[in-house]
Amino acid sequence: MNLLLLEAHQFQSTTEAALSERQTQHIQRILKAGNGSRLKVGVVDGKLGSGCLHQTDGGWQLTDIQLDSTPPAPLPLSLVLALPRPQMIKRILQTAACMGVARIHLLQTAKVEKSFWQSPAVTDSAIREQLILGLEQAGATQLPQVEKHCRFRPFAEDILPGIARGHTRLIAHPGDYPECPRLAKNEAAILAIGPEGGFTEGEVTYFLNAGFAAFQLGARILKVETAVPVTLAKLY
Repeated sequence: MNLLLLEAHQFQSTTEAALSERQTQHIQRILKAGNGSRLKVGVVDGKLGSGCLHQTDGGWQLTDIQLDSTPPAPLPLSLVLALPRPQMIKRILQTAACMGVARIHLLQTAKVEKSFWQSPAVTDSAIREQLILGLEQAGATQLPQVEKHCRFRPFAEDILPGIARGHTRLIAHPGDYPECPRLAKNEAAILAIGPEGGFTEGEVTYFLNAGFAAFQLGARILKVETAVPVTLAKLY
C-alpha cells in the first residue's frame, strides 16, 4: 500500500477521516507508523496529499488532511476482457487499475463458463475492492469504470460500435497477425483480450467487422493474467 485511498463516506469533515480496519492493520503491521506520523493519502477519483495519523478512544483516524497534488492520469484505454476465472480475476483487476486502465468491460464469450458470473469475486463490491488495492499500489486515485456483459452477441452488435467510436480498435489474438503496435500516450484505444484458449474465430470476426485490428504477442501462449500487463506495457 503506497497510498491510503479514502472514500467519501470515511470523511468526518474536510480535514478528518476515519480509517478502515484493513487500513489500520496495514499501518500497524506493515508501515509501523505511530501517533503523529504523516502519511500519503488520496481520495477516490480525487486528489493526492497527506494526513496526520491520530489515535483516539474509538481507534485510528487521519487529521489535518491536505489534498493538493494531482494524481497520475489514467490511460485513455478501454479494456474488453473475457470474464477470467474466479481465481484469476482479482490479480487482473488489481493489475488493470495499477496500470491505469480507464474502463473495463467484462464479457461472456464461448469459452467462459457461465458459472463464473456467480462467483463472489465478480460482485460489484469485490470488484471495487480489487480496483482499490491496485490504485493503492500505484499511488493513483482514478477508479476504473466497470461494466458487465453476460451475453456476447448483444454486446458485439449493440454496444461495441458505440464504445469503440473514436478509438483505435485492437484485439489480441494468436495467429498470423502483426506484432503489438505502439500508441501515443494520449491516443484513445479500446483493447479486446480473450479468455484462456482465446476467442473463437466467430467472435474474432465480430471484432474485425467492427473495425478492430488483430495483433499477436509472439509464439508463446500467455495466460490472461500475463497477457494483460504485457499488452498494456507494449501499447503505452
